Amino acid sequence: MSIRLEHSVLTVDDLDTLNELESLTDTIRSQAALMGEQEVRYLVDTYYQMQDRRKASANQERSLIEADEPVALTDFFVALDEFSEKKAKQMLQAYAEGKPQAAWAMSIRGIGPVIAAGLAAHIDITMAPTVGHVWRFAGLDPTVEWEKKMKRPWNAKLKVLTWKIGESFVKVKAHPEDVYGKVYDERKLLEIERNEAGQFAEQAKAKLERYKIGKETDAYACYSVGKLPPAHIHSRAKRYAVKLFLAHYHHVAYELHHGTPPPKPYVIEHMGHAHYLAPPNWP
Repeated sequence: MSIRLEHSVLTVDDLDTLNELESLTDTIRSQAALMGEQEVRYLVDTYYQMQDRRKASANQERSLIEADEPVALTDFFVALDEFSEKKAKQMLQAYAEGKPQAAWAMSIRGIGPVIAAGLAAHIDITMAPTVGHVWRFAGLDPTVEWEKKMKRPWNAKLKVLTWKIGESFVKVKAHPEDVYGKVYDERKLLEIERNEAGQFAEQAKAKLERYKIGKETDAYACYSVGKLPPAHIHSRAKRYAVKLFLAHYHHVAYELHHGTPPPKPYVIEHMGHAHYLAPPNWP
């Protein structure tokens, strides 16, 4: 770790503060697997806050460098944020490695220790006899509506995690070991085909009736002719991939807890539906 002092470099490895932090976090990491779920959820939130702060500080640092101004202090705090972010991630990884369902999640391309730990801390398999319970808890059940003055019927922080999962799958879809990014691509092609065939006309109409959408926007141009805009199609395809991943996560967690696979979805068990994909990398 180092900081710049105008055009020179000043190392900070020998600073007492960072040495003490290094020693302290190593001690904490050894106990990370014993963290409670509430503490893990807090640490996941804190990690993303530190990440955002570090990115903002790095942008500020670049602006100072472009203006040929001193960056010693800014650079120090960027380094400190990087250090804290790294240590938080290490602690969450230690926790995730101690949870078999989280360890399975980390075997999936696009799922790292922060997301895996967050899923393990948010999803209580004893409260989720079916994957539908997980989808609803994560805000991914389209039949659930949230009206004004009502208590939110899902967990907002878990919903944010699922959004991050979807974005991650899109980013890794070109990797040979990817699974769910390719599911996203396949689903997106199907969604585009259905959209062009006018199958989402009622949804487009309902969107215009329920929300105020500027007539000058590209979204309005699509909705007004009975089509969903590209961003909406993107979200639908992402949601499909994420829900499949969560179905597999539920399968793994359920089997680990109960010693037997979960009941198959109704359409497969009773209607002979053939499209069932087993969890990758399991058992």
